[in-house]
Amino acid sequence: MSSFLKGVDQRTSLAGMNRMELLLFRIHGPQLFGINVFKVREVIQTPPISPVPKADDRIVGVSDIRGQTMPMIDLAKSLDMEPIPLETVENTLTIVTEFNRTIQGFLVEEVDRIVHMKWEDIMPPPETFHNVNYLTGVTRVNDEIVEIVDVEKVLAEIAGIDNEIQPEFLEKVKDKTKGLDMMAVIADDSSVARNQLKGILEKLGIQVKMAMNGREAWEMLRKMADDYEKGYAAKPSERILMVISDIEMPEMDGYTLASNIRKDPRLADLYVLLSSSLSGGFNESLTAKVGADKFISKWQPDVLAQIVVDRIDDIQRVRQEREDAAQEQLACE
Repeated sequence: MSSFLKGVDQRTSLAGMNRMELLLFRIHGPQLFGINVFKVREVIQTPPISPVPKADDRIVGVSDIRGQTMPMIDLAKSLDMEPIPLETVENTLTIVTEFNRTIQGFLVEEVDRIVHMKWEDIMPPPETFHNVNYLTGVTRVNDEIVEIVDVEKVLAEIAGIDNEIQPEFLEKVKDKTKGLDMMAVIADDSSVARNQLKGILEKLGIQVKMAMNGREAWEMLRKMADDYEKGYAAKPSERILMVISDIEMPEMDGYTLASNIRKDPRLADLYVLLSSSLSGGFNESLTAKVGADKFISKWQPDVLAQIVVDRIDDIQRVRQEREDAAQEQLACE
């Protein structure tokens, strides 16, 4: 089964083209679920599992995968469905995923196939869906509805997500944002990620505007640019400290969002920070290719905080240079 995903690394070439591949699987019954192949390392027959005392009840145990210990997670129970019976675990498959430089195994009943998709064909989940809090999107494949699982939310609930900035750092930079009056625009399809970013930025004194995907963020930015052209508001780069965007999102991915920003002369000078739960050199190279300023792996609050402070320092330096130049001009007159 591991050969099923042979060559996944080559599939990253779809990134930056607003396209992706979706691994389809079933947990219980006929309902199809999906996960971005971008985040999947392999699919294997579930290996022997050793129990872990006092572990979260969604963790069945741990397995050894080529010398690496990996938590094994019952995805059904994580989605508030009937858990996989212990006596049938050996008959399941395991989707091995990589998030934030760690690997996890998700137990599923059946793996169906991989399909090519356009991000624009993946829609936010309707509020009426039973597991809506655990979904990042829905789409259709051969007239079947596919529910795309918010694996980050599952992992956040099990392992917790750190959004704490070191107190010493906060004390040192507490005066940085005084009088700045700028906002950050966040684009991420995961509610967990949006809330984490919002918490970090607000601790730094930065206002936040949030979008659920790249297209929503793009429309928000275009509206700000339109308001500037009509004289209703200041130039976007005077209002926006930075755009922080996830890479894998419904409707429009982060690479496409960054590329669109650079192509619009009204927005081209915005600072764009791309983030992903999947680390790798391809992210850095594609970040440069689409014109974004920086890439950061998710769930690194101190790293993000330092990037924000460095950006504030750059803005303050440019403003000071402008003021000094204006004063020199007045003195010459």
